[in-house]
Amino acid sequence: MLKFCDYDIVFAEVPDEVSLAISLSRCPMHCDGCHSPQLWDDVGEALTEARLQQLVDRFRRDITCLCFMGGDADLDELADRAAFVRRRYPELKLAWYSGRPKLPQWPTPLPWNYVKLGPYIAARGPLSHRTTNQRFFRIDPHGQQIDLTARFFKNAW
Repeated sequence: MLKFCDYDIVFAEVPDEVSLAISLSRCPMHCDGCHSPQLWDDVGEALTEARLQQLVDRFRRDITCLCFMGGDADLDELADRAAFVRRRYPELKLAWYSGRPKLPQWPTPLPWNYVKLGPYIAARGPLSHRTTNQRFFRIDPHGQQIDLTARFFKNAW
């Protein structure tokens, strides 16, 4: 079951998009140094289609993207929610922040416009560091992953 702990309107998680980011709990990755260890636990409210619709409808005029932060514990339900958003809100872009090292098998076409992959490794730093192991991709209409990770790098002045 997908459960969410919180949500927020964010500007930095997906380049050039205003995103409704929904933080999903039950993360199985348990990355050492994780900035959100509360998401490891089975906490929060069920992210049903009805609840997801309420959240999106509340912010629909303000957002261009819906970003699922997590969901690695229940890929089938995550795929169902992504498909629901695609059907109900075709104008919204979809992003997924995953701790997995690579994309799992998904039905084609892929539901995602953007995907962040890779566990957090403290010694490598977050997505904003040039040494990060994490990667952020735009998914083109043919399912190709275009690496946009460098868009997150902070200038070293």
